[in-house]
Amino acid sequence: MGQARRLAVSAWVVGPLGLALVIASVLWLRTGYVLSSVSSESMRPTYDIGDRIVAERVGDEVKRGDLVLYTAPERYGDRAVMQRVIGVGGDHVVCCEGMDTARERITVNGKPLSEPYVKDGIADGMHGPYEVTVPEGRLFLLGDHRQNSRDSRFFTEDHGGTVPVGAVIGRVTDSHVMPLLLAAATLLGLLLALAGLILGVAARNIRRRPAAQVALWPERW
Repeated sequence: MGQARRLAVSAWVVGPLGLALVIASVLWLRTGYVLSSVSSESMRPTYDIGDRIVAERVGDEVKRGDLVLYTAPERYGDRAVMQRVIGVGGDHVVCCEGMDTARERITVNGKPLSEPYVKDGIADGMHGPYEVTVPEGRLFLLGDHRQNSRDSRFFTEDHGGTVPVGAVIGRVTDSHVMPLLLAAATLLGLLLALAGLILGVAARNIRRRPAAQVALWPERW
């Protein structure tokens, strides 16, 4: 096999492999994850303004305590909102148990929630008592900064302030391993595609190189 043919075969193997890797990685990243940034103080101290977040698309696999990114156009317009799931379908959410702001606790199905993530340990702090039974297929959501979060508490006249599970875009994850791996795979695919192009050009140039002239008769000295 000549050099040009070897280069051409390599180009046809490496190039398409790189393109396939790029396409697969980009599709997986776009369909499996959402990249966003925090634009308000409602999730302090867990997340602050400007923090980058990764949300994993999980469908309806959402449970209490999850941080979710969701949309509710009738409440927040077109922007996506990040809040914490306090109650799921069938849960009975009550605020608040305790004698004062510092010791008040939200209860779910009669059990006080342990919420070490809330800012300054304040479970409510501003809105006052509420009691909601979460309809099936819906979620009751609160921000971690309870004194500065426009969440389910402000919309209790609309399905108890809950939102449909289908409004969830994704579950926020602290692990960025998979998105980074997919980004690395995309970069590798681009490099392979570029290598395939270079090999193809090299094969073409060799084929176009004029053949060396071979003397049919020995020269006379």
